[in-house]
Amino acid sequence: MELEQADISKKPILFREATARGSIKLQPDTVRRVRDNKLEKGDALAVARTMAVLAVKRTPETIALCHPLRVERTKVKTRLTKDRIEVEVTVSAHEKTGVEMEALAGVSAALLNIWDMTKAYEKDEDGQYPDTRIEEIRVVKKVKLVEGS
Repeated sequence: MELEQADISKKPILFREATARGSIKLQPDTVRRVRDNKLEKGDALAVARTMAVLAVKRTPETIALCHPLRVERTKVKTRLTKDRIEVEVTVSAHEKTGVEMEALAGVSAALLNIWDMTKAYEKDEDGQYPDTRIEEIRVVKKVKLVEGS
């Protein structure tokens, strides 16, 4: 058997951008704690944004056959609702391959860090998480442009 990473040597360098989005459902009181920065572990939104950027940069270390890319821009947005925190990550680069995996990795890392920082408030009396869930991680937009078009 043989394993080979996809050959992108003949592909042109293009501007590529991808936006991914996902959310974590939390109890309303937990979302209030996050909004008011009243978590024992600190500022969950700041940590989530930072970890999203770090995950984008390290995507090839966690996605087996992902090509290392020179990411030029990472933008992380968070939005709180009554019982949910949404995270959106946009990644752009001039590369031979797309940046969707980087955007997805950023969203996933941000949401996992929010879970970690809020888990003490989400557990029930048995130590379970009956209502907490990460949902709908997906690519919502992908752009590939030939320069000058």
